[in-house]
Amino acid sequence: MIQRSDILSMEFLKKTEFTGGYRGMRYRLERVDGEDGSRLKATVWPEPFNYFTTPGESKISELFSFDEDGVTDAVAWMNDRYFEDSKKYEEAPKNWTGYRMP
Repeated sequence: MIQRSDILSMEFLKKTEFTGGYRGMRYRLERVDGEDGSRLKATVWPEPFNYFTTPGESKISELFSFDEDGVTDAVAWMNDRYFEDSKKYEEAPKNWTGYRMP
């Protein structure tokens, strides 16, 4: 399970994105600025590729408040995504040899 302590500080997230992985599921947290201020965008996708080489249709994203509560909510959301599709993510590492770069 992803823990809040796995994610770097708000000061880090103010400057750049944070990426990680958990049992075949990759994730990314990033600050996005809009008309209504800054938000925290969480995105998850199955291994093996990074954020930029994974097709958009394989990614799932959600927005949260850009504060500690938002990080906690994002961690809970990412864990929910993992448990809802755990079979897909658990099987993703087995597919490394069958993947070819697009």
